[in-house]
Amino acid sequence: MRTRAVSKGLIVHSDRGVQYTSKAFRDKLKELGFIQSMSRKGNCYDNAQCESCFSLLKRELGAKLYLSMKEVKRDVFEWIEAWYNSKRLHSSLGYKSPMDFEKMLDLKQYYLLT
Repeated sequence: MRTRAVSKGLIVHSDRGVQYTSKAFRDKLKELGFIQSMSRKGNCYDNAQCESCFSLLKRELGAKLYLSMKEVKRDVFEWIEAWYNSKRLHSSLGYKSPMDFEKMLDLKQYYLLT
């Protein structure tokens, strides 16, 4: 289920893993009109927020043996959409959930334009 519009110009940021540097992946991004962004070589701090999120995902989902990829996808989707983005408070967002923070930004933008 897609909840946001995806269009040309979307920035896809990653580390320098082999899957992200492959010709097939770069060609697909180009075909879709996406912009590739990568961490600097040897600089783990470029991807610190993403690494932090994955660490949190692992801690909050806990150790579990999955019997199928379908179960993994379900649990990760529920964690992201039903918890992390909609209910979990983020100190960097003024103790708002990402969805609430985005709504606040949308309202500010609306009132600036009217």
